[in-house]
Amino acid sequence: MTTTETVTPETKPCCGPTCCSTPEATEKIAQAASIDGLSEQGVRDMVREKYAGAARAAAEGKTNCGCGCGTTEGRDPITADLYASDQIAGLPAEALTASLGCGNPTALAELKLGETVLDLGSGGGIDVLLSARRVGPTGKAYGVDMTDEMLALARENQKKAGVDNVEFLRGEIENLPLLNDEVDVIISNCVINLSANKRKVLSEAFRVLKGGGRFAVSDVVFLGEVPNEVKRDLELWAGCVAGALSADEYRGLLSEAGFEQISIEPTRIYGKADAESILASGQLPQLAAFADAIDGKIASAFIRATKPN
Repeated sequence: MTTTETVTPETKPCCGPTCCSTPEATEKIAQAASIDGLSEQGVRDMVREKYAGAARAAAEGKTNCGCGCGTTEGRDPITADLYASDQIAGLPAEALTASLGCGNPTALAELKLGETVLDLGSGGGIDVLLSARRVGPTGKAYGVDMTDEMLALARENQKKAGVDNVEFLRGEIENLPLLNDEVDVIISNCVINLSANKRKVLSEAFRVLKGGGRFAVSDVVFLGEVPNEVKRDLELWAGCVAGALSADEYRGLLSEAGFEQISIEPTRIYGKADAESILASGQLPQLAAFADAIDGKIASAFIRATKPN
């Protein structure tokens, strides 16, 4: 494996339970406490409000508060060191600061010149902008996001980067605003785990892909049994820990949607020390009770599948 230099933006610390959440999101989390009993729309609204706050924080130069939270050095074990310096050269700092992902799908999606790419939950736009470079001027990169603040940030980042073959669309990943058989490749970066209806997300991904199209996403997965209390905790869900599928569940839903050639490759496995690192940042204090129980059972993974011709 080739070692590349990675960079972390200089950012203001942004940690603690309310740093990147709107007051509405914080109140909803406090009131609901558990995913149990929340409607699909209720989960969606809570996630939207949290990530609206994250977009505003990124615009102010603060660290991310998506999957994990930056420490006082602006790093965390989930979002740190995902992009090589040569990849992000020339991109706006806000695009990297707003990156709330757990991997780098553009590095492994094997994008080709002229292809059309769709990023599910595109956030501040970094993976869309990187994809646009790879597919070139004859290709196209779409980003879909449901959060107005993220879309505004992404469009501003596109303008700063001077990239033309990009379009950011408002929509939900459970109901994509694209036609059948419209894209060659679907990418996503630690977003599908946030959906309360992952079956619909994967069905929609299958619908908009062309025959032979590729599904190539980074996401958080469970590698073993974790306590039900973790899976039901709403703040852990919004922090992209609790909403994950097991690797077997992911395979099953992809197969059910019609995908073939399914593979799941863990890229980072998180242990007790990683939970303690997040705790030290002031984010997700609930992890303290479960640090031993989740040791080695949560991972970032690269998930591949193909739509048959």
